[in-house]
Amino acid sequence: MQNPKAEIEWRDGNVPISIKFDDPYYSLENGLAEARHVFIGGNHLPGRFRDGFHVAELGFGTGLNLLAILDSWRRNNAKGKLKFTSFEAFPMAVSDMIRSQAAFPELDAVASALASHWKQGARRIILDDLDFTLIIGDARQTLPNWCGMADAWLLDGFSPAKNPELWEESLLAQVFAKTRPSGTAASYTAAGFVRRRLESSGFSVFRIPGHGRKRHMTRAIKAFR
Repeated sequence: MQNPKAEIEWRDGNVPISIKFDDPYYSLENGLAEARHVFIGGNHLPGRFRDGFHVAELGFGTGLNLLAILDSWRRNNAKGKLKFTSFEAFPMAVSDMIRSQAAFPELDAVASALASHWKQGARRIILDDLDFTLIIGDARQTLPNWCGMADAWLLDGFSPAKNPELWEESLLAQVFAKTRPSGTAASYTAAGFVRRRLESSGFSVFRIPGHGRKRHMTRAIKAFR
């Protein structure tokens, strides 16, 4: 059975909006700045980078987070290979993904290096400094079967009010189970029920300043017990 594709409409020429979830894929103000603040800063990167550091993500979307983190890895001359696994139920058409990424010329070098792989339909990309895997399907079904363990999670589903499936308690419990000790998770949302579910899963959870007009975001740590 073929997985459903994302249906996109465009706002202001270069901001993709999910028709299914009626939500933008990234901040209308500055998607790259938000990705850096929430997911790089929220996971205390790049200071934790090391060979084999494993980032996992709920919601691949446009691939912006992958580009931002790989760009950070390279700019900071991290040694070895970054591992990155993303779970996505509704993959974008390649043409839409590349168009979305073109809105961030600062990432052109990284985006260009990966574009040929997307055009070939790649779900696994191995470079000298990257081992990337895209897992297609409902994360509630695919994550429990994943054998990996993440050092840092990017919880980047659409708004919890519009995409509640990606914020279910059982799924966040799986995120905790697939996190290494002292590993972290970060999300743009500071919704109370999301923070409570992360806490009930075992994370230590913190509400910290968000990006732009979002007053708060969430940082979680799998502390040693």
